[in-house]
Amino acid sequence: MPSFIKMDFSELPALIAAFTYGPVSGTIVCLIKNLLHLFSTSTSGIGELSNFLLGAAFVIPAGLLYRRNKTRKGALIGSISGLLLMSAASLITNYYIVYPVYAVMIPMETIIAAYQAILPGVKNLWQALLIFNLPFTFVKGAISVVVTFAIYKRISPIMKGTHKKDRAS
Repeated sequence: MPSFIKMDFSELPALIAAFTYGPVSGTIVCLIKNLLHLFSTSTSGIGELSNFLLGAAFVIPAGLLYRRNKTRKGALIGSISGLLLMSAASLITNYYIVYPVYAVMIPMETIIAAYQAILPGVKNLWQALLIFNLPFTFVKGAISVVVTFAIYKRISPIMKGTHKKDRAS
């Protein structure tokens, strides 16, 4: 895989913010995270733009659907909806925005060759995105969903300021 594709858990705080405070807050977390990352970017900002667009595509539907149905089922439906939208958006943004910009700096043949080193049958960018990027984006988002479900109930009272405070006598 090209070096600019990385597994991280950066959507986790944004998803938690979207569940706790709403989809706008989740999107703001995505924006702040990517603005901060611009100080140490190796992608000339295009990776951060992509990450923001995909993060927003993930947390907005998740936050909206959870806001309408604040149950575990509502969170699951919202998360899966966001996950599917983010995965589909990854194809569109990568094909029409991200890779064309990268191709200005790195020849498209070199980018395709990175995918061909893993799977020689890859013939073009669209194939590479379908075979590698789409599943990668889906798995990356799914991990954030699983971790969010594992910790959200425990941290939700703290995030909302409704936790019981210990009082020392």
